[in-house]
Amino acid sequence: MRDSDIVTARLAGRELATEAGFKGSDLTLIATAISEVARNIVVYAGIGEIGLEVLHNANRRGLSVVARDQGPGIRDVERAMQDGFSTGGSLGLGLPGARRLMDEFEIESQVGQGTTITMRKWTRG
Repeated sequence: MRDSDIVTARLAGRELATEAGFKGSDLTLIATAISEVARNIVVYAGIGEIGLEVLHNANRRGLSVVARDQGPGIRDVERAMQDGFSTGGSLGLGLPGARRLMDEFEIESQVGQGTTITMRKWTRG
């Protein structure tokens, strides 16, 4: 993955979120969360993908974002989810920020195997 892939993933996510019924600031929140997890793939793993899917659940729709990489993995997931923690010299707001922007956030990581982040956002009402 390259920097240009971050923009591509962000735009694709925003487009699919619009199709799912999201509007206004929710589109920005989703696009920002996608940017954060995609940037982590670029910076830490180099190889990875972002999968997007519209969800249907009873009376609401949603968007699922799955960021999967084959990078070094995260040694301490709990610590990585704390604001201000970074192994790459950044502000350490990426993963915790993405978690706050979305309704559901799951992370699975194995050292030497890679990381998978699954995020979901649901429409209101």
